[in-house]
Amino acid sequence: MSSATASSITLKGSVAIVTEFFNYSINSILYQRGIYPPETFRRVSKYGLTMLVTSDDALPPTASGYLDNVLTQLSSWLSDGTVQKLVVVVSAIATGETLERWVFDVHTDAGAGAEGGANKSEKEVMGEIQAAIMRQITASVTFLPLLDDACSFDLLVYTTDDVEVPRAWEESDPKHIATSDEVKLRSFTTRIHRVDACVSYKADA
Repeated sequence: MSSATASSITLKGSVAIVTEFFNYSINSILYQRGIYPPETFRRVSKYGLTMLVTSDDALPPTASGYLDNVLTQLSSWLSDGTVQKLVVVVSAIATGETLERWVFDVHTDAGAGAEGGANKSEKEVMGEIQAAIMRQITASVTFLPLLDDACSFDLLVYTTDDVEVPRAWEESDPKHIATSDEVKLRSFTTRIHRVDACVSYKADA
C-alpha cells in the first residue's frame, strides 16, 4: 500500500509538474532559438539534463518577470481544469511577422480529484518529459530555419469560455503563420494531464 501511495500523482502534484515543464520548455525555446543572448542564461540540472534558464536581471524590462506571472496564472487555471493550450509565439521585431508557433495542447482528466492520484510515478513522468520533448526542443536547431532577424516572444493561453481573466491580460489574435510547415513532438502524461506538442514554422517560399 505504501509503495502505491508513494507512486501516485495527485492533481496538485500534476499541476506542479506541468507548470515546471512549461517553464523549462519556454526557456529552452528562448535559448535554442536565440531570442536572447547566451550569456543571459544560466545552467541548471533537471530531467537528467543540463537545462538553461533566463536570468531575470539580464532580460529587457518588458520581459523581466513576464514568464513568472504567466506561469503563476497558468498553474491556477491548470488546477481548475480550464487550460486548453499554451502557445509560444516567436515573431520578428521589425515586422511583427510570426515565424514560429510552439503549441502545447493540454488535456485534463476531469474525473481526477484533488487527492485521487493516478498510478504513475513522478520518475516515469520525468523520463517521458526528458525523452519526449526536452531532447526534441534541443534538437530543433537541426530542422528549423535560421532566425536571421531579431525576434521577440509572446505567450498565448487558450482557456475555456467561462474562465475569469485577470484585468492585466488582454485578448490576442492567434498569430497564425500564413504558410507553414509543422513538426509534431512526442507527448507526456501524468494520467491527470496530458501534453501534446508541435512546432509550426514559416515555410520556404
